[in-house]
Amino acid sequence: MEVEMTIRTIMMDPVTQMPIVVLKDVGGDTVLPIWVGVPEANAIALEMEKVTTPRPMTHDLIKNVLTGLETQVHKVVVTELREDTFYAVIWLERGGEVISIDSRPSDALALALRVDCPIFVEEVVLKTSKLAANMSDRVTSDELRKYLEGLGDDDLGKYKM
Repeated sequence: MEVEMTIRTIMMDPVTQMPIVVLKDVGGDTVLPIWVGVPEANAIALEMEKVTTPRPMTHDLIKNVLTGLETQVHKVVVTELREDTFYAVIWLERGGEVISIDSRPSDALALALRVDCPIFVEEVVLKTSKLAANMSDRVTSDELRKYLEGLGDDDLGKYKM
């Protein structure tokens, strides 16, 4: 079963100094941190902040290509966590044909923001991720950061894009 999520925030891992995209369950209190690369975090942040660049960035180009090919992005799904690596799929439709495209979660998230499609995480990923946690809607970014900082070194910095 898929759980709809939104991007709650982007923050830095205090141990590895790598960006973390924090997803939050839209219908509950579960959060899922996903470590991403700096360029991907920047691509996500640019769209979250609605910053326009003079020339299309990579994810803008992908959006433009899909639009030009009359292809809609229906959803992106973080499908599995295997050997400390998250996997995702982008679900497209063109001419009535549904197509699934393998993707890194960071690229899928950056594209989802640009095309305004829903983001989902397979329930099994939330259950198997040691870092998925239940948190209230009232949790602030500071409280979330303190929670993540309180995790042990064995937990932090091991997930890959």
